[in-house]
Amino acid sequence: MEKKDLLKQTIEHIDVKSFDSAPIIDSMRKMSFTSRETAGAADILQRMIKDRDCSIILTLAGSTSAGGCMQVYVDMVKCNMIDAIVATGASIVDMDFFEALGFKHYRGTPFIDDKMLRDNYIDRIYDTYIDEEELQNCDMTVKVIADSLEPRPYSSREFIREMGRYLVDHSKKKDSLVQTCYEHDVPIFCPAFSDSSAGFGLVKHQWERPDKHVSIDSVKDFLELTQIKMAAKTTGLFMIGGGVPKNFVQDTVICAEILGEDVPMHQYAVQITVADVRDGACSSSTLKEASSWGKVDTVYEQMVYAEATSVLPLIVSYAYHRGDWKSREKRRWGRIYDR
Repeated sequence: MEKKDLLKQTIEHIDVKSFDSAPIIDSMRKMSFTSRETAGAADILQRMIKDRDCSIILTLAGSTSAGGCMQVYVDMVKCNMIDAIVATGASIVDMDFFEALGFKHYRGTPFIDDKMLRDNYIDRIYDTYIDEEELQNCDMTVKVIADSLEPRPYSSREFIREMGRYLVDHSKKKDSLVQTCYEHDVPIFCPAFSDSSAGFGLVKHQWERPDKHVSIDSVKDFLELTQIKMAAKTTGLFMIGGGVPKNFVQDTVICAEILGEDVPMHQYAVQITVADVRDGACSSSTLKEASSWGKVDTVYEQMVYAEATSVLPLIVSYAYHRGDWKSREKRRWGRIYDR
């Protein structure tokens, strides 16, 4: 089988504006198990949106962007449902920035010879394919951006903002999450930024410029995100998966306390995950467990045990068609660092 035969069917990102999930969510609210959890998550997201004092932070881990949910996150930003994002580098660079450059993800199958895929320079995310040659183009685009910047340490937020600025003039796909957030002053943080295509590009940048180069300061990330928590006071978390993004944003409450600021725990929290609580991992820890650390209040919290692509579109479509976001004030937290 040739490479062109494997990369034929592109992933089509779901458009939550095209359907109203309210009848489904309203019916699920009267059911049990994951259905009722999903409706509960939709209700809490609505509470966040309607609370005039609440800043909403989206966290992304896993591969939902590659799997067809990329437009969901873009629409949440465009419709003023999200004020800041904490994500894995892969979600932002390998998936979103990658597509902004004009590349695609493709429908595939897990039931295939992976050695044959490697021979064709095709990477696999379960049943989704990526052209490795295109991904390396993405790596080198990150290097081009780094080469153009003043040599100094940057937070990932600062560097991703420069990626958004680059896309304004160079993007093939104009509504990527990176560019949309740049245009709406929604800061994006990737605390493990180098664990992605960005890492390869930055390593090559530093290899060629050993004396004067760009570096990523993860401590500055933590300080900048904590500054949002201190300024916002009331916050809500909408978390897809777990991992570093989940713990990073929850820890801002403790960090503010260390800095001498008295801030409340995150008042609202939703987490969509398939992780099992029994192994003691951060990804699987419940929101009630986070309360014991002083991170999340337990009045409005909802765990949804589901693979995110199956329930996320329903939850966000519900919020979109309810329309409360239309009267919500823009926070533009990306501007606070320019003061």
